[in-house]
Amino acid sequence: MSLTSLTTDELSAFKTDQETAYAALGSAGLKLDITRGKPSPEQLDLASDLLTLPGADYRAADGTDTRNYGGLQGLAELRGIFAELLGLPVEQLLAADNASLSLMHDTLTFALLHGTPESPTPWVGQDIAFLCPSPGYDRHFALAEHLGFRLIPIDLHEDGPDVEQVRQHAADPAVKGIWIVPTYANPSGAVVSEAVAAELASIETGAPDFRIYWDNAYAVHHLTDERVKTPDIVGLSSAAGHPNRPLVFASTSKITFAGSGVSFLGGSPENIAWYLKHVAVRTIGPDKVNQLRHARLLRDADGVLALMDQHRQILAPKFAIVERVLTERLAAHDVATWTQPRGGYFVSLDVTDGTANRVVQLAKDIGLALTPAGSSFPYKSDPRDRNIRIAPSFPSLTDLEAAMEALATCVLLAAAEKTLTA
Repeated sequence: MSLTSLTTDELSAFKTDQETAYAALGSAGLKLDITRGKPSPEQLDLASDLLTLPGADYRAADGTDTRNYGGLQGLAELRGIFAELLGLPVEQLLAADNASLSLMHDTLTFALLHGTPESPTPWVGQDIAFLCPSPGYDRHFALAEHLGFRLIPIDLHEDGPDVEQVRQHAADPAVKGIWIVPTYANPSGAVVSEAVAAELASIETGAPDFRIYWDNAYAVHHLTDERVKTPDIVGLSSAAGHPNRPLVFASTSKITFAGSGVSFLGGSPENIAWYLKHVAVRTIGPDKVNQLRHARLLRDADGVLALMDQHRQILAPKFAIVERVLTERLAAHDVATWTQPRGGYFVSLDVTDGTANRVVQLAKDIGLALTPAGSSFPYKSDPRDRNIRIAPSFPSLTDLEAAMEALATCVLLAAAEKTLTA
């Protein structure tokens, strides 16, 4: 029963029904939160053995005393595990501290202050723009904006960013890079195809130091039996004659402990040498004790995948609840569409145009916290005011179902209001 097919009287009656349901939610004393993709306590418990490692044996496989200074590139035994998972030579991957966002910040700051290997001059003082496939990861956009970059929205399709839009904008020398989450994008779950990755690797750009910020945050975060393979952007770029174009980021943040993990930076030998040259002034080395405990917990690439299968057993039922409630409550009324991700941490919900902010406010007023509308777009500005990011990972199954039922009521009420005034 599409709302647009109802008579005015029928639509008014429908709106009244939703108002009644909404009032009942307001009296229920809800305190629910689906704003951020945090691992649940049950997921964090999967890596609880980290708290007992490394024990008295604090030496790495090569004899390194992990308690001491040094080792800027990180422990080889841990890099070996993730080099295999990320499809990189181990010498072209470094392991750092807990946040890959810090690595992104450092590489951008180093480019501003010193330039990259191809930069004619440092970036500072220039008009710098970054391409932002949208909807996308709000922290990427916030970081670039904080550093004074212009943010240019690009359409994000199921197989990656719109290549023609990238080609058009990248011809401008001011455009220095693009943000990409290649596998299970935040929040849409999009997966960059091999063909799109190859085009991004080979596109001619106005800036000789154009960078692909390839944030492979969800490389092993599958929700089905299918283990989606991420394109080898480093190999593709090298073959296309642009070996330094991609910087690959990853972390264990949603594999082990979100706040006490290990981050990774991969790229060409020249890019790795460039980063190490500059980071050597900032630090005397990463937390190697933490890297050792991760290496011993995970053991090898198969150990990581086995652990992620346990995560999937916790997460998949939550995503199933999101799909079921949205289908049961919204599908028949033609008021929303949503993604059905094969992995990652989010569902991207598009509600009736012009109502996302209203939905978020309605939800807030009854005790349901949602990510602010527009957060997945540059400058937090969704031109159609329709996108809402859903993060199902942290709440219990019971709380998540209650949150989704409340969200559905808010979506229906906002849609009825909008349709009546159209």
